[in-house]
Amino acid sequence: MTGKEKAIEILKQMDIYEPYIEGFKQKDKVCFFENFGGFWIDQEPEAYKKMQEIEQKHGCKVYAVTHEFTEFGECWDYLIVTAYPEEWDDLVYKNGSMFCAFAYVWNKDDEWCSEFGNVGVRSLGGGLKRVA
Repeated sequence: MTGKEKAIEILKQMDIYEPYIEGFKQKDKVCFFENFGGFWIDQEPEAYKKMQEIEQKHGCKVYAVTHEFTEFGECWDYLIVTAYPEEWDDLVYKNGSMFCAFAYVWNKDDEWCSEFGNVGVRSLGGGLKRVA
């Protein structure tokens, strides 16, 4: 299984809107979500460039992104499949009504606060929203 195939499996597990999954599957288009609404990441050039940097630098595959404004800054959460298949079973798990997903969080307002870690996301109507 490739990283892209694992990403598609996760998108289906999260019940993402099928046209977003197909865009990823057929054309490598990644969707970003704001309050469950989905948009193609290449519509946001700065966030798209950051996604490409993360993938190149860390050899990972970004499969979805959430975007929110928090009390500690504007955050873009890049949900990823790592380059290491032995880690894939732990990338996403269901925790009650949300998923806990491995991500790179880019704090656009304070780059020093950007880091890898787990984020909580909720799926609704084919979209995602970060909730924790």
